[in-house]
Amino acid sequence: MHHATLCYLLKDGHVLLGLKKRGFGEGRWNGYGGKVERGETPEEATVREVKEENGIAVALDALEKAAVLGFFFTNAPAGKSWDQIVHVYICREWSGEPVETEEMRPRWFAFDDVPISQMWNDDPYWLPLVLDGKKVEGTFTFGHDNSSVIEQRVEIVREFSDS
Repeated sequence: MHHATLCYLLKDGHVLLGLKKRGFGEGRWNGYGGKVERGETPEEATVREVKEENGIAVALDALEKAAVLGFFFTNAPAGKSWDQIVHVYICREWSGEPVETEEMRPRWFAFDDVPISQMWNDDPYWLPLVLDGKKVEGTFTFGHDNSSVIEQRVEIVREFSDS
């Protein structure tokens, strides 16, 4: 199982999301992130992915771990595994302004206006908790359509079990 990251930039009651323009998750709003490459920590991958996907420079020490989530897909294409552990961070300080890239189109949303119906179907279970300052661990299993959540577990934690 591979490891991946997500980062949510927060400012004045707003969260920066990106509309995925191609590839895995196309057409969905999401945080910024991607696969952790060999030799990288999840934090280093987060910094790299945020820069690649929206041009913003995030410092390692500005990342706050907010969630560890396991995602399991029952119907990945033959020979592929989409199962992953995702390390979720929030960030309140950075340099630069978000720009649109080939992969993502950025947009700020008020916490109350997050387009949850246009995001992954697991997001309603945990993202509001993270935006409310909670730390979360969870697992999600997606059905044969690779979209419907058929099993989920979410727990608010004080510390992460992987720390």
